[in-house]
Amino acid sequence: MAWALKLPLTDEVIESGLVQDFDASLSGIGQELGAGAYSMSDVLALPIFKQEESNLPPDNENKILPFQYVLCAATSPAIKLHDETLTYLNQGQSYEIRMLDNRKIGELPEITSKMVKSILRVVFHDRRLQYTEHQQLEGWRWNRPGDRILDLDIPMSVGMIDPRANPTQLNTVEFLWDPSKRTSVFIQVHCISTEFTMRKHGGEKGVPFRIQIDTFKENDSIEYTEHQHSASCQVKVFKPKGADRKQKTDREKMEKRAPQEREKYQSSYETTILTECSPWPEVTYVSNSPSPSFISTHTTFPVVVNGSPSEPEPVVPVVVENLLPTATPQDALQWLHRNRFSTFSRLFTNFSGADLLKLTREDVIQICGPADGIRLFNAMKGRVVRPRLTVYVCQESQQAREQQQQKHENGDSPNNTFFVYHAIYLEDLTAAELTEKIAQLFNISPRQINQIFKQGPTGIHVLVSDEMIQNFQDEVCFVLDTMKDDTSDGYHIILK
Repeated sequence: MAWALKLPLTDEVIESGLVQDFDASLSGIGQELGAGAYSMSDVLALPIFKQEESNLPPDNENKILPFQYVLCAATSPAIKLHDETLTYLNQGQSYEIRMLDNRKIGELPEITSKMVKSILRVVFHDRRLQYTEHQQLEGWRWNRPGDRILDLDIPMSVGMIDPRANPTQLNTVEFLWDPSKRTSVFIQVHCISTEFTMRKHGGEKGVPFRIQIDTFKENDSIEYTEHQHSASCQVKVFKPKGADRKQKTDREKMEKRAPQEREKYQSSYETTILTECSPWPEVTYVSNSPSPSFISTHTTFPVVVNGSPSEPEPVVPVVVENLLPTATPQDALQWLHRNRFSTFSRLFTNFSGADLLKLTREDVIQICGPADGIRLFNAMKGRVVRPRLTVYVCQESQQAREQQQQKHENGDSPNNTFFVYHAIYLEDLTAAELTEKIAQLFNISPRQINQIFKQGPTGIHVLVSDEMIQNFQDEVCFVLDTMKDDTSDGYHIILK
């Protein structure tokens, strides 16, 4: 703001005023600071500053942050000062996210008067669940057919253009918007945090999610592929009205704490600001032609229905990737990106697979820090976690059935019949996981399997539930039989 002097002032008057101001500014020097003195360290410890430091990629000192995203939902008051904020959401409720243009005048003119594309995702906050995201989402799809994890409330949204939701990506939506105009998108999250928690003793603690927005601008080919900005926040999703009850409980819990204890926790804010983070990697869960620098393991088996092989739906095998010593520096960088270590790609630009694998655990921790260093070291060594339950299954062919029946008719012993079993490794111990693993084993779509039954006493068919699987003995063996479903094109699996 410009100020205009109404009265002409002499040089002596101006000089006298400056001297008085300078003397006044020196008046406090030398005095002992009291307990209530202003402390910059206390200010820097506030959550708003710690939050900005947490997820920023390197070399961001001079980086322009063109956009800001604000989720219109209150943060929890029960979060410690140095921890990331946590926001509670109700399942299926519409929440506004304001898309704000954060540029100064003249900055980034290449996106002025142009559209940008934002991809909005709901992903797992927990690294362990991120590694098995594809399996987790497929299990959710199996339990909730036809539903989506994330939806846009289009009638309530403002300024959003060309919204799209890929049917195969239940947790992702995308849209175009003009930064120069008011834009607010309303989202609905349909999954709840406890759906991805193991059922043990009841009252399970729900897993946190991340809402992440990645924004891209046009390239020379008029495709939105040039990354511009990414930001995210941590949320938990409850059943309808559950978020309101949880927020109230946290607030009452904090009010009961002593004032000194309350100072260790963040204040609750009416809105949640998404903090800058690394772009979400475009992880390819399936691939027909994996890189030769990675190990690809998959096996396909024909499905026998009523004694004759059926035509399975074409599915692409899942690829398991491990870093090999033969990986070139370019292959090693791709591996880092695929395993969500893109933050350190610049540090390892010239490292081959052999170079990375020669690093000791202490070396990686010193380079990347304790949390990411341990995670990167374990990922490079490809440590295998022992499954919680191993099940052996085989499918009896029509030829084996006929041979066994003929031996029974001739009075011969049927014990010489040869069966080949395949191992199924279960982590979640759910019927959905067993269905998916059987479908993968025999190269069919999980949608072709309607129900799984276990043959019980006197030949009855008992529906396989999560509780039944949790009571299976380890390394139990089953012979699979199939039965056509009269009401659909699917099949029932019978475990004998």
